[in-house]
Amino acid sequence: MTEEKIRILIVDDHFVVREGLKGILAGRPEFEVVGEAADGEQGVALASERRPDVALLDLRMPGLDGVGVIRELKRRRIPTRALVLTTYDSDADILSAIEAGATGYLLKDAPREDLFRAIHATARGESWLAPPVAAHIMRHVQKPAPEALSSREIEVLEQVAKGLTNRQIARNLHISEATVKTHLVHIYAKLDVGDRTAAVMAGLERGILRM
Repeated sequence: MTEEKIRILIVDDHFVVREGLKGILAGRPEFEVVGEAADGEQGVALASERRPDVALLDLRMPGLDGVGVIRELKRRRIPTRALVLTTYDSDADILSAIEAGATGYLLKDAPREDLFRAIHATARGESWLAPPVAAHIMRHVQKPAPEALSSREIEVLEQVAKGLTNRQIARNLHISEATVKTHLVHIYAKLDVGDRTAAVMAGLERGILRM
């Protein structure tokens, strides 16, 4: 009795990457590429229609990105498991993908044997992290958790993100400018940043702020 093939969907906005992956996977009898998509929306539609076992997902794509695809698969209860295949290895990218529900996370410069192993593991529902990615995760969990911003500090940061001055923030929140400055000092310390722009960027990366 022949073993069932692992059905794979490739979602990447670069044509050359999609063609390269198809070529690599075509050499393995246990894999079958059942579709390819150049963006996240098309990827979700194909996953819904063809129900592949594994989606090989890029992270950064126009429109719906890789994390958005993972969330949408989960929201629609599509059983396809997500294996992120990307060049991005920042803590924010890795954690966003894993928190969204990615089963595996692999970098595009990984040896092809690692890709094959990662696909097999993902199809079985087993977590697979590339060694550099696992190292990032370890560094993250070993760091002390950052102190959470208070609700008032979040309100101040939201106002900062709109480009408002301290005076405007004070007026909008019915507090004094001195209080705004005190909140900003606390925000900078908790986010480990030194200015307004960096605070907004950190707020976005950590999900405190929404675009």
